[in-house]
Amino acid sequence: MTKHRIISLIPSATEIVCALGQREQLVGRSHECDVPADVASLPICCQPTIDINATSAEINRQVSQRLQDAVSIFKVDRPLLADLEPTVIITQTQCDVCAVDLSEVEKTLCETLPTNPQLVACEPHALKNIYDDIRKIGEAIGANRQAFELVLQLETRLMSLHKKTSLREDRPRVVCIEWIEPPMAAGNWVPELVEIAGGMNLFGSAGQHSPWLDWNVFLESDPDVIIIVPCGFEIERTKIELEPLLSRPGWQNLSAVKNKRVAIADGHNFFNRPGPRVVDSAEIIAEILHPGEIDCGHRGTGWIPLENLVRM
Repeated sequence: MTKHRIISLIPSATEIVCALGQREQLVGRSHECDVPADVASLPICCQPTIDINATSAEINRQVSQRLQDAVSIFKVDRPLLADLEPTVIITQTQCDVCAVDLSEVEKTLCETLPTNPQLVACEPHALKNIYDDIRKIGEAIGANRQAFELVLQLETRLMSLHKKTSLREDRPRVVCIEWIEPPMAAGNWVPELVEIAGGMNLFGSAGQHSPWLDWNVFLESDPDVIIIVPCGFEIERTKIELEPLLSRPGWQNLSAVKNKRVAIADGHNFFNRPGPRVVDSAEIIAEILHPGEIDCGHRGTGWIPLENLVRM
């Protein structure tokens, strides 16, 4: 098999490369690539141009301003990319906010890289696209067989989960909140995961970008279950950011709040990574929707009940 020199600029792609058994071919990563743990030793090839430690509202303001000014959210280290001499670079076209976009990498390739690397652009809008991206990466790095087996494994696990939840008569009405201030509902592959997990997704459509929430419409929908899963935030970070959401008018009157059916889930490690752990994300939702009946071992690490943290 041809040996490649792979730079992954997306955490999910880094996980895919490693899941395909090609960790030793990685020579560079993004600032967010942290799974498996040993990728931390790889050179960081891009950095955010915004303050990622700011509040949700401030991050939104910074992102909006840069997009308005047509300034990239991420800066690629062009000299480092040239020094690493990659043969494959993996990026994405799905979201300019989540990772380095295709145009930024193409600009870097044209200006600085003499090695003429193959550019692989992931497009994970829905579950089908995630499977396609695994196959695409597998083909680019000479791991077609491993990619086929990984996709089959993920599909089998999701089908097994769906078989369990489809037998249930109750299907809770669910809202997944992907950003806190201002509030945004989860779109893309998350609505599909909600359905597989045995719920009815109220906001956000499969294969479509995540929509901003109209707060009055959200209140009127009065969901049975609310899952707070901010993009890029682990549970501990989300706990710090909660107040603007919990203090919004009408929050305390929601049925999900009164019935203590609000959960915080780990967006950074699960929901926002369109790779192998997308199945774990579906399992987390299933545990939240069917407490005491479905247990995949994620409670306490992948998600926690909100009632454990705040006075409802």
